[in-house]
Order: sequence, then C-alpha cells, then structure tokens
Amino acid sequence: MNVIEGVVATPDARVAIAIARFNHFINDSLLDGAIDALKRIGQVKDENITVVWVPGAYELPLAVRALTKSTQNGGFDAVVALGTVIRGGTAHFEFVAGECSSGLSQVAMTSDVPVAFGVLTTENIEQAIERAGTKAGNKGAEAALTALEMINVLKAIK
Repeated sequence: MNVIEGVVATPDARVAIAIARFNHFINDSLLDGAIDALKRIGQVKDENITVVWVPGAYELPLAVRALTKSTQNGGFDAVVALGTVIRGGTAHFEFVAGECSSGLSQVAMTSDVPVAFGVLTTENIEQAIERAGTKAGNKGAEAALTALEMINVLKAIK
C-alpha cells in the first residue's frame, strides 16, 4: 500500500496571505500566527511571504483567485485566506460567510494552487478571540501549515 503525506517544512515555498481588514483587531493575530508558523515551522523565508490586505471577507475570493494566477516573483505555491466574520443581528453574516467560503472553495477547485481557509465564522467576538491565539489555538497558524502540507502533498501526487 502506498501512503502519501505531506510535510510542513517547505523552505523554498512562495506563499501569499490574503487578509481582510474588517475585524483587523482579530485578523492581526491570525496574521501573526500564520507568519510565525510559516517561518518557524515551515522554514519559509521572509522574502517568500507576500501579504495582501483586502477590505473584508467578501473580497477574499477575488484576491485569492488573482494570487493563484499571479506570476509575480515566479508565482505562489500556496495562498492562505484569513478573515473573521462574526454573527450579528441580521442575515448579513450568512451572506458574507457563505459567499466567502463558496468563493474560496471554487478558487481552490479550479486552480492548481493550494488555498487554505483561515476565515473564522463565529457566533460572537469571544469565540473569534479564542480562535485567534488564545484558548482554541491560532487558526491562522493552522491554515498556514495546511497550505504548506498541501504544497507537498500535491507535489508527491504528481
């Protein structure tokens, strides 16, 4: 039986991080976690990490699609999407969270570039804070490591 698994150490990887500015006080922690994981665990060089800020989570799929097609510096081996959508009193949450998730999934399925989902969708601000580096770990770091592992999984499959 053959087993294919990816490792996370990917020193030569070129990784883009698309991050939403809305809820930046939470997203900043997701970004810190992602960059720390890429550098410390993935051994990715600082010059191979590109951060792209967009207004909100709804805009992430378009930016991520552009990054998967980019030829800047030889293109990107993976893209990490980071953001936070917190439920409010209106249906806005469902629209933004649903379209963001659906759009990122569509980009992931139509490109040959791994797209890692690091968008928090929470009921309240406390849950978001917990997932951005306190009780529930840092989902930005987890998304970054997922991106690196998928780079290596896809290389092994080819």
